[in-house]
Amino acid sequence: MDKFLIKGHKPLRGLVEVGGSKNAALPILTATLLGDSPSIIHNVPDLLDVQTMLSVLASLGVKVDKVDARSYRIDPTLLSKAEAPYELIRKMRASFLVVGPLISCLGRAQVPLPGGCAIGSRPVDLHLKGFSQLGVKVSMHSGYVEAWAESLHGGQVYLDFPSVGATENILMLASSIEEETVITNAAREPEIADLSRFLSLMGADIQGAGTDTIVVRGKKKLLGNEYTIMNDRIEAGTFCVAAAITGGEVEIRGVDSFLILSVLNKLEETGARVTKLGNDRILISMLEQPRPVTIKTMPYPGFPTDMQAQFMSLLCLADGVSVITETVFENRFAHVGELERMGAQIQVEGRSAVVLGVEKLTGAEVRATDLRAGAALVLAGLAAEMETLVYGVSHIDRGYEGIESKLKKLGASIERLAE
Repeated sequence: MDKFLIKGHKPLRGLVEVGGSKNAALPILTATLLGDSPSIIHNVPDLLDVQTMLSVLASLGVKVDKVDARSYRIDPTLLSKAEAPYELIRKMRASFLVVGPLISCLGRAQVPLPGGCAIGSRPVDLHLKGFSQLGVKVSMHSGYVEAWAESLHGGQVYLDFPSVGATENILMLASSIEEETVITNAAREPEIADLSRFLSLMGADIQGAGTDTIVVRGKKKLLGNEYTIMNDRIEAGTFCVAAAITGGEVEIRGVDSFLILSVLNKLEETGARVTKLGNDRILISMLEQPRPVTIKTMPYPGFPTDMQAQFMSLLCLADGVSVITETVFENRFAHVGELERMGAQIQVEGRSAVVLGVEKLTGAEVRATDLRAGAALVLAGLAAEMETLVYGVSHIDRGYEGIESKLKKLGASIERLAE
């Protein structure tokens, strides 16, 4: 286990390149199972979650070869196992995405109920209800989900909530069914569109990805293909906040500003200067104390829940009272107590947090309890006076590749130490 030692109170300045998207890589890597030939996937970030997913695929009999630092060749023709191992699935909820492809390829799947960050229940019932509309039968016992289908068919799938994972799982299964499937109240996240582009290259006919209604006309025989994953909009948003919270000036390169428009709009409300330099270049600077704002997390295109914790760190230093309401996950305020150790004043009331801005944060020993909470604590440490020790860095490594190296290039004083 590692920890970060941060000596804060230094404005960040310079250029940072955003890497491949974790949230796009995980479903796309899983979708390679549907091909009848190998796929080569580029721009794959080197993250713990990605390595876990690759291990899951290998455990199912799939041949996984690293082509270069950011590319993998995945050969699904040796797929032979419908049972995913508990020791891998428990690490990451996104590993449940193998269920749809396994049903398609092998007619059945047996997968443990998944683990991951302790930020909410994130039940898999939306996945299973959608599967049932396509001819899948489901049984749950002893902590496992068993799903099987003698005959799959198209259908009308309505999601009670626009779940990203459920949309992806159902989309992958539907892509292998030679009838029309309509997914209503689908998630609209850009990562859904990225997955759809890959599935379309494999041979599926997908219309409406990126809207709340997706129409899929699948093919029984999908072909492996070559694809480059989109860059990570949440990493981009995190570095935008890093520039603002330190009073610096940072150019973030590699992500379309439209994909993080809700984050950029809120940054401008706090007083940050946002300059769009091109299709994939954003300059963020902050010359004053942040102003308070009100935030409500929502499914895309609303303010992303994955940016809530980082933005809270910024608002801890705002000149006034901010209110953050979390509507997506019920347990996503675990970072509050750690920020309070650094001098923040935050009152949690149900699903809302009232943040009274303070003049300064002071370094302390804090622990990351989940991925985005860890990023929030790093940002707070960058702005704080004195030294901050952030424990639980393995959570941060799940979603940020070499975050300390990128921050160092911007002038941050941050070191990774053995815990």
